[in-house]
Amino acid sequence: EYMGVTIRPTSFSPSTSTQSACQIQELTPDVQGTELSEWVSTSASTSDRPDLASAKVVVSGGRGMKSGENFSMLYSLADKLSGAVGASRAAVDAGFVSNDLQIGQTGKVVAPALYIGVGVSGAIQHLAGMKDSKCIVVINKDPDAPFFQIADYGLVGDLFTVVPELTSKI
Repeated sequence: EYMGVTIRPTSFSPSTSTQSACQIQELTPDVQGTELSEWVSTSASTSDRPDLASAKVVVSGGRGMKSGENFSMLYSLADKLSGAVGASRAAVDAGFVSNDLQIGQTGKVVAPALYIGVGVSGAIQHLAGMKDSKCIVVINKDPDAPFFQIADYGLVGDLFTVVPELTSKI
């Protein structure tokens, strides 16, 4: 009998207790039908930026960014904070950024110490992917954006003014 366990990385604090010795048991699985498949290759993209799923800081942009070119200001902010850049599904669907940056129910799950949402409305699908963030900061011109309801800190303002000013002060 086999048991599987799934965990959400970075969504909990590391254990401070010590663990007693445990028994390690080697298993040789009886896998049949392997001749029907073949391992072709493994490839991974490399980047100077932290991996989105395990980053301690995530700066995420939404539809409010208006274009892919405007994400450059988020990359500048993320670089100053040694963070990763993410995006909402709306930003991905609009073609602003590639889908490997998507956070949410149909994207990646993140749980950083600091999550900064810029121009993101806060749709429930997006929240599903970042709700375990320790500190949530929202920058949006719409004071009624749903994201403000779960934010630890919110700033109502034009992101095209706020983000460059914030980046320059860091």
